[in-house]
Amino acid sequence: MRCPFCDHAETKVVDSRLAGEGSQIRRRRECVECSERFTTFESAELVMPHLIKNDDTRVPFDEAKLRRGLTRALEKRPVKSESIEVAVSHIIKALLSSGERDVPTAKVGELVMNELRELDQVAYVRFASVYRSFKDVEAFRDEIEKLQEENRESTGKHQMSLLADKLKSTKIKN
Repeated sequence: MRCPFCDHAETKVVDSRLAGEGSQIRRRRECVECSERFTTFESAELVMPHLIKNDDTRVPFDEAKLRRGLTRALEKRPVKSESIEVAVSHIIKALLSSGERDVPTAKVGELVMNELRELDQVAYVRFASVYRSFKDVEAFRDEIEKLQEENRESTGKHQMSLLADKLKSTKIKN
């Protein structure tokens, strides 16, 4: 690797560490000519699928656009930037693991909504209202009712398993 300071062709690695949830290697390098130190990041170059828009045009996947969309939906919400990065990572992994070369933008939108549903329900409704083009207040109400039902179901499942465990332990003691 060339030195960014003196353009000498030879540098040595001083330190290597994992970065970016283990998806990157951070290397501290030192130029053998001028002794300046600098940092490089190494990651696997994976080919992201192209996105097929609603008008059937193909566009390259844009990670920055994905991040902007999530950030915009989460604007003024109590969600840490690290959580946004994790969500972006989950979406990218899902797209890569699909193994498809072309993915409809609708699939990406659903992946985004799934991540937002876990991060912040207000941001989820905000994003869904734009993504699904809500026409009136009734569409908002329907989406909120679906969220409330999902919350009741997930809470109910957890409570039932705890009650079932408690009943089992009571029967064993008797």
